[in-house]
Amino acid sequence: MPHACSRRSFLAGVSAAVLSSPARSETVGEPRIIEARAGKAEILPAPAPPSDILGFDGATPGPLLRYKQGETLFARLKNETDQPLSLHWQGMRGENAMDGAAPLTQQPVAPGASFDYRRPLPDPGLFCYRPSVFPLSGELMGRGLKGLLIVDEASPLESDADLAVVLDDWRLDPNGSIDQDFSKNAEARGEGRIGALLTVNGTPAPAAREFSPGARVRLRLANLANARIMALSFENVKPYVIAIDSQPCDAFVPVRQTIPVAPGARFELMFDLPAEQGAQARLILRGANGQDRDLIRFSARGQAVPARPPIRSLPDNPALPRAIKLQESKKVDIVIAPMGQGWSFNGAPSKAYSGAPFFRVKRGAPVTLGFNNRALVPLVMHVHGHAVRLLHDLDDGWEPYWRNAIVAPPGKTKHVAFVADAPGKWALHDDILEHEAAGLAGWFEVS
Repeated sequence: MPHACSRRSFLAGVSAAVLSSPARSETVGEPRIIEARAGKAEILPAPAPPSDILGFDGATPGPLLRYKQGETLFARLKNETDQPLSLHWQGMRGENAMDGAAPLTQQPVAPGASFDYRRPLPDPGLFCYRPSVFPLSGELMGRGLKGLLIVDEASPLESDADLAVVLDDWRLDPNGSIDQDFSKNAEARGEGRIGALLTVNGTPAPAAREFSPGARVRLRLANLANARIMALSFENVKPYVIAIDSQPCDAFVPVRQTIPVAPGARFELMFDLPAEQGAQARLILRGANGQDRDLIRFSARGQAVPARPPIRSLPDNPALPRAIKLQESKKVDIVIAPMGQGWSFNGAPSKAYSGAPFFRVKRGAPVTLGFNNRALVPLVMHVHGHAVRLLHDLDDGWEPYWRNAIVAPPGKTKHVAFVADAPGKWALHDDILEHEAAGLAGWFEVS
């Protein structure tokens, strides 16, 4: 029987080709136009019709942006939607005026208007771009506005495949359209907006990918769902984590080959597929009560590749401090609790970005933040413009990697430390975006 190439399979192939394409650079002479507009996405399995979305360049996820370390990002956001917008470059350090956190660092880009973002790219890594417009970020992302950006190292690690993956979930109404109720009070104080439909690069999970037997795969993985905290496990491969939240770390195999990936988090991993023809490996979303779901199925097919040397680590980022002087740090403890229909900080109702800052420090000062979670649900606390260390619970040590955000479990306190090396007014909020919309947000200032 001849093969019939459907529109759905064609689009899926195009998406896979784009999101696993080799390195390419965006030039700085003319801006890269990023147009936010309405579009269609085949996020339901066939034969369901496409869903109406908002997307960058009309697609979700939006186009993969790719640069080389040391280049300059120059992008023009054109807002062709009926909502105010911005572009926040999640994971990028510094450049406060370009952080895209409206209304803190810029005014929202009005419908029909545009805004130019220009910033150097000193750090390689995996980043995402998305709206950050209080209190609409959750709705804008929940309707599809999100994308990935890669900054390649000067000397990338050797691999046979470079695969960028956006994981997402969707809440649909009985007609298969995106549920437009983005203001549910239970979600604002509960787990947030979690959808039943899971997608990989905008198409229904599980996705299937084929590589040569023994191929070394660099997997760049981002959770761009509004609220779902994902426990992701690998089966039949040995994954090495080489970077977290845009910053390199000493390569390590995670416990039980499982990584916890909160909303907005990015992990880069490397693994070698089995050398046997036809062998399979899986990326699995672990669920409650054993309700696991396959997200990606990897197959080893074709001409085998020669064995490679052991997986190695990326170079450290020399711009980040080797040590943080905790004894000299500005210590700020924030007690976070539900209050009414919103949230409180240290017993006072939140005023979000219009209130006083949590703290002010001089540039170069070390800071220790404590997030005391008095809620019954996890919080994902995100510090804009900086990379932070998660401190150990029982001593003054820290985890051997950098983060943009950390999970504070219910009833627990988590501490992070960082050097406030970037001047400006910086957002500090929950990356569960329904929490942020209800007031779990504030800011700090570095002068």
